[in-house]
Amino acid sequence: MNVLFVCTGNTCRSPMAEAIMKNQQIHDITVKSAGIFAAEGNHASAHAIRVLEENQIKHIHRSRMLSKEDILWADYIFTMTEGHKAILMDQYPFGADKIFTLKEFVNESREDMDVADPYGGSKEVYLETFNELKGLIKGLLKKIG
Repeated sequence: MNVLFVCTGNTCRSPMAEAIMKNQQIHDITVKSAGIFAAEGNHASAHAIRVLEENQIKHIHRSRMLSKEDILWADYIFTMTEGHKAILMDQYPFGADKIFTLKEFVNESREDMDVADPYGGSKEVYLETFNELKGLIKGLLKKIG
C-alpha cells in the first residue's frame, strides 16, 4: 500500500506525518510526502526535526513539489487541510476517490478537518502538531489495517 501525505511547503506537517508513519515500520506500507507549493530540496523545518528527534524518530527529508506521478502512485492521499484537498480535487480529479483530509478519514467527521500549520511557531507549537499527527496516524493505521 502506498500512502502520500500532502501539505503546503512539505517542510512541517507532511514530513512529520511521513516520519511518524515510517517509524511504525509496517512492511506492506510505503510512505511519501509532498507539498502543493513546495520549493524543491529544502530540509524539514528545524523545529520539526528537533521534535522528531526528541521522540526518537530519525528522518532525512528534502521538500518536493506534488506531481501527477505521486497521485498515480498513491493508494491513499491524506491532506492536512480542506484547502489542500480542494486544490488536489481540482487539479487531479482522476484521484478523487483516494484523496481525503487526514482528520476526515480517521475521525469520519466533516467538522474540524484541518491540522494546524506550525510554520513559524515555537518548538512547543510543533510538538502540539506532532502529537496531533501521532494520534491521527495511530487511528489511520487501525483503519487501513
